[in-house]
Amino acid sequence: MNRDLKLLEEKIGYHFQDFSLLKKAMMHSSYVNEKHLPKYECNERLEFLGDAVLEVISSEFLFYEHETMPEGELTKTRASMVCEQSLAYCARDIHLGDYLLLGKGEEATGGRKRESVTSDALEALIGAIYIDGGFANAKEFVHRFVLNDLENKKLFFDSKTILQEIVQANFDAAISYDLIAEEGPDHDKSFTVSVHIGPEEYGNGKGRTKKAAEQEAAYQTILLLHKKNIK
Repeated sequence: MNRDLKLLEEKIGYHFQDFSLLKKAMMHSSYVNEKHLPKYECNERLEFLGDAVLEVISSEFLFYEHETMPEGELTKTRASMVCEQSLAYCARDIHLGDYLLLGKGEEATGGRKRESVTSDALEALIGAIYIDGGFANAKEFVHRFVLNDLENKKLFFDSKTILQEIVQANFDAAISYDLIAEEGPDHDKSFTVSVHIGPEEYGNGKGRTKKAAEQEAAYQTILLLHKKNIK
């Protein structure tokens, strides 16, 4: 596992002075329970700290990026940028789930891909970097892996709404989402959905829930339409 975590260090471009902090950031409560370790050894305390650090960094980013945006809009934008789904998306980019220390039960029920687990681990990682290397290093990590490519992330998270607007403006037809496959046991299901605009099929999407699959399918459809210069 130490070797695996060294690969994670390479991936994020930050090398810990206290390597035990990285290990703790990846230690899920299910692992701690299974190993009969003290509860405080899991990553929840680091997650608590990382959440606060992330809020400061994302708030500062928005404050300077949008100099005329009112407080209410800033709050709403920050909430969408650092919500569970958004952080899980960022965690997926660096394959953070692969490095988690999980209990056997959590492992068996798909914990490595569970958004609540991976988003918490990302916050714990931010907390660990903050303790180990200070605010500047935590800020560099957040800017590189959370506040990057925001336009594309917004397109992804708001994909169903954006697609609806594109279709209303450019098509005389309705959107429909069709479930075309459902696989896996109840605790680890996978859904595949296709998007139709009128009778014509466009993008497909896969996800652990129907909603996630629809979102992915809408996003893929938007990309296809953009290639045809339909926006």
